[in-house]
Amino acid sequence: MVGNDVAEFDALRSRPETEQSYAIPEEEDGMLSWTFVREQMASDAYYWICTTRPNGHPHARPVWGVWVDDSLFCGGGERTRWVRNLQVDSRVVVHRESGEAVVIVEGVAERVTDTDLQERLDSAYQGKYGIHHGTPFFAVRPKIVFAWSDYPNDATRWQFE
Repeated sequence: MVGNDVAEFDALRSRPETEQSYAIPEEEDGMLSWTFVREQMASDAYYWICTTRPNGHPHARPVWGVWVDDSLFCGGGERTRWVRNLQVDSRVVVHRESGEAVVIVEGVAERVTDTDLQERLDSAYQGKYGIHHGTPFFAVRPKIVFAWSDYPNDATRWQFE
């Protein structure tokens, strides 16, 4: 772990790279902590998930989900477009609803098969939404996460192994 509080993962925290006109500071002072990501992702009711259709076109839609063990877990029926998209290409981007307190997760979605984890997720889902989930869960494992709440001053990127 380098320069942040992500205990569960080996992540490198840095500044996002973009063109100079965006004026993202170069120094580490002022970057967000991983706690910001955890709190924002855990508190949301809706997340936008972006997948790729088999023909290469993008597909975006809102989903319900729970943030557990530093990953987003969401689910959908086998015939939903986004779940069928994952069967072809498991890469996803998830964005919270806010355009001000931003968290963007780029990663890979994996079907949850561990029954103990499924029970924990069902319990978290029940507590958050008041219903039993009932469809397969997918874990969105972060590869790159971007976050900010005072852009460009606190713009932060985490890169995971």
